[in-house]
Amino acid sequence: MKMLQRSEQPSNTQDYSWRFWFTLPIYPFGKRRTIRKEVVKDTIWTFDQLQGIFYVVVPIRMTVVKLNEGGLLVYAPVAPTPECVRLVEELVAEHGKIKYIILPTISGLEHKVFVGPFARRFADSQVFVAPKQWSFPVNLPLSWLGIPGKRTQVLAEDSSKIPFANEFDHSILGPIELGLGRFAEVALFHKSSKTLLVTDSIVSVPEQPPAIIQLDSYPLLFHAKDKATDIIANTPENRRKGWQRIALFALYFRPSVLDLPKWREVFRNAFQASERSKNAYFGLYPFQWKSNWQRCFDALHGDGRLFVAPILQTLILNRAPSETIAWADKVANWDFKRIIPCHFDAPIEATPYQFRQAFSFLEKYSNSILPQEDFQLLEEIDATLNKLGIPPAKEKV
Repeated sequence: MKMLQRSEQPSNTQDYSWRFWFTLPIYPFGKRRTIRKEVVKDTIWTFDQLQGIFYVVVPIRMTVVKLNEGGLLVYAPVAPTPECVRLVEELVAEHGKIKYIILPTISGLEHKVFVGPFARRFADSQVFVAPKQWSFPVNLPLSWLGIPGKRTQVLAEDSSKIPFANEFDHSILGPIELGLGRFAEVALFHKSSKTLLVTDSIVSVPEQPPAIIQLDSYPLLFHAKDKATDIIANTPENRRKGWQRIALFALYFRPSVLDLPKWREVFRNAFQASERSKNAYFGLYPFQWKSNWQRCFDALHGDGRLFVAPILQTLILNRAPSETIAWADKVANWDFKRIIPCHFDAPIEATPYQFRQAFSFLEKYSNSILPQEDFQLLEEIDATLNKLGIPPAKEKV
């Protein structure tokens, strides 16, 4: 696959147009590329797009599963751009129409905003949403959020009560009360292919940048810089360097190996920057990586291991350790051999035991697989939330 720089983008950009970008105004805004990948032959496909802030871009993923009776199930829709719809319709032409659309989260706006437009594009589908949906600052009905009310149902707790129960099991984590809102996630198990679908709970970080991010290498090269004045060549090594730093940003916000220079220095360096365009944030580069930053990524990557994202560990799941462990135990009883999360790497070849071990951070006598010093900023945020009245973390189980 040829890697495309910003200046090399194909001319038919209407194919990637997402005209409702303003509902969630984050990069890449109104232009979203899509990559489809067949995971299980003639059975499961993933559709990757990307999203981010300040060029901290990560994959966001939809999974499509062929039903035995004909037709398709969609888990966690992405933006239905013309390109994405065309790739889906190729599957529809061969395997039957979209029958079911699953919204597996109640708090993930990056997933929720696409469900309504996607469902309207495939008007014969039934929509199933995780229970206890909410919106902020005003709690609005689902139909007001663009999700078609007449063909939308709340997903039942009991797997036997859903129309696709003969092919899938599901389990709902939460809702976990977070003060201003709630967190929940639906794990969906496709029995015949032994594939587990999850949203945010589990991730694995690849060493190399995912294919969807390499379609436009500008964000990778931006974060490969050590200082504002650097001119970064578009090489595999620099793209990998940029990706690994992006992963640290996305998962820790500010890992221990990142210093933030004083703004006086940032502005002074911006005047000397090699590129001061709008795309380059006018030369502003407010980051200073320590020489041992690679050590931090290696601990995170861990040869492709499974783990719970640090943000969920520190700010969400520790509010409900018993409920989370019970959910992880239930999911670990399913006989899956691969996991498809909605972010970072996929598919991940993994066992139920490896999945369950990822949640051991909630147990009293377990050791964290990630360096605790990298959690400093997240712990500071946690302390601030506690002062604001957000429910505090509970004791480990």
